[in-house]
Amino acid sequence: MSIRVLLADDQTLVRAGFRVLLERADDVEVVGEASNGTEAVELTRRHKPDVVLMDIRMPEVNGIVATRQILGDERTAGTRIIVLTTFELDEYVFEALRAGASGFLLKDIEPDDLRNAVRVAARGESLLSPRVTRRLIDEFVRKSPSPREPDRLRELTAKEREVVTLVAEGLSNDEIGARLYMSPATAKTHVSRAMAKLGARDRAQLVVIAFETGLAG
Repeated sequence: MSIRVLLADDQTLVRAGFRVLLERADDVEVVGEASNGTEAVELTRRHKPDVVLMDIRMPEVNGIVATRQILGDERTAGTRIIVLTTFELDEYVFEALRAGASGFLLKDIEPDDLRNAVRVAARGESLLSPRVTRRLIDEFVRKSPSPREPDRLRELTAKEREVVTLVAEGLSNDEIGARLYMSPATAKTHVSRAMAKLGARDRAQLVVIAFETGLAG
């Protein structure tokens, strides 16, 4: 089955360009286009896309608010959202990740990378470039130096804390397993349990929580 994608951007040419690039893939179908956050929420409820490519800076309702509304609605909570931005260190990207976005892409992304990103998100995985994401979150933490909600970590075991720290460093399950002398499957289990205890949708939110609570930094 095709991956159903909704495009949300206030620039018509940007949407048209992404549509052309995505529809060159046999396994991707663009099911709608929204020019602002309100339309994005409405069209997501109507079409139930697998993935939304969401611009942050849009009129009426911005991409952050739209992301919260979509993921906070049980009818559309299963949709994955990829945030689009022009700047690597856009402070709003962090807020979008906190709201539940599965990752972010720069608008000048290469066509093949765009199509692959949609596939990755549709599989329920996170789009985290460790280099860019860490710089982004480091910048946020620098502006907000006091860790928030450290009590959230009390439910984690010592091993789970260690694993979450490594997730925040951008390590894969295979790499975490190698670092901690455990199998990738065991590493995945620790990650999943930590996500469940912390209420994280995916690894992207796990990274955000790790930095917000001071576990990583």
